[in-house]
Amino acid sequence: MGEILKNKVAVVTGAGRGVGRGIAMMMAEEGAKVVVNDFGGGVDGTGSSKEPANEVVEEIKNRGGTGFANFGSVATPESAENMIKAAVDSFGRIDILVNNAGITRDRMLFNMTDEEWDAVMKVHAYGTFYCTRAACRLMRQQRIGRIINIISLTAFGNMGQSNYGAAKGAILAFTRCVAQDMGRYGITCNAIIPSGRTRLGWSPEIEAAWRKRVEAGEAPPTASLAEGGPPPPEQNAPLIVFLASDRASNINGRLFHIRGGMIHLYNEPAPIKTIWKTGAWTPEELVKVIPNTLAEGFVNPAPPKKPDEKKA
Repeated sequence: MGEILKNKVAVVTGAGRGVGRGIAMMMAEEGAKVVVNDFGGGVDGTGSSKEPANEVVEEIKNRGGTGFANFGSVATPESAENMIKAAVDSFGRIDILVNNAGITRDRMLFNMTDEEWDAVMKVHAYGTFYCTRAACRLMRQQRIGRIINIISLTAFGNMGQSNYGAAKGAILAFTRCVAQDMGRYGITCNAIIPSGRTRLGWSPEIEAAWRKRVEAGEAPPTASLAEGGPPPPEQNAPLIVFLASDRASNINGRLFHIRGGMIHLYNEPAPIKTIWKTGAWTPEELVKVIPNTLAEGFVNPAPPKKPDEKKA
C-alpha cells in the first residue's frame, strides 16, 4: 500500500466501472478511504444495479484498503448531499471529490429530443454542480480539499454529441469558476480529459474512425494501430491521484489530457489574433478585412457535401 493519500477521504462518482473504478482502486491503494459511488445504470442512464459499486468495494477490501459503496444518482441534489454526508458520517471528513459519473444519449442535433438533452445535462453538468457544492460546504470549513472533474475531448466539438459536448464544456467552465471561488480556502479544482476503452467512449464505429485518424497521422503521437485503441482506463488514475494529493496544492483551475504515457497541459484561453481601428467597425469593412486577417487560413471542419455525396 502507498501513502500518497494516507488518511484522506475520497468520494468518486461513477466508480463502478471504467475510469472511475481505476481511480477508486488506486486511491485506496495510496491510503485513501474511498466512497465508491455508482448508480449502476446503462450507458444511457437507464436501469440501476448495486453490483458494480459493491464489486469495487469488495476488491478494495481484499487488497487491504478501506471503502464503502454508495448507490445514489448524482442527478438529484438530495442524493449528492447524502453521498457527501455518508463520507463524513463514516470517516469524519471529505478531502477529495472526483466527479466522474456520466451517461451518453448520442443523436444528431436535428433529431435530439428534449429528454435526451436534459438527461445528459442532468447527470454531467447538474451532477457535477450538486456534488461539488455539497463537498465545498465542508471543505471550506476544513480549509483544504481537492476536486477533480472528468471531462472529454467532446467539449471541443464532436458529431452527434451536442448534449454531451455542451455538458462537458460547461464542466470545464465550472472548473475554472470553482477554482476562483474556492482557492482562498485551500481548495483546488482541476479538470481531466481521460483516455480509455470504456463503455461510454469506445464502440465499433469509434474504433473505425480512430483507425482512419491513425492511418492519416492525425491521432495523438502515442497512438498506433499495434495498440489497437486507447489504453486501459485505469491508466488515467495516477494523474488524478497526484492532483488529489497535498503536493498539488498550487495547481488550480487547470485542464490536463492523459493518454497512457502522454500528458498534455492545455493553455488557458487567450486571444491569438487581433484587428483594431479607431471607432466601431462596419459590416462592409469586416467583409474586406476578416477573411485576410482573423480568418486567414481557416478551413471548415464540416464542409457542405457535394450533391453527389449527399445521402437520403
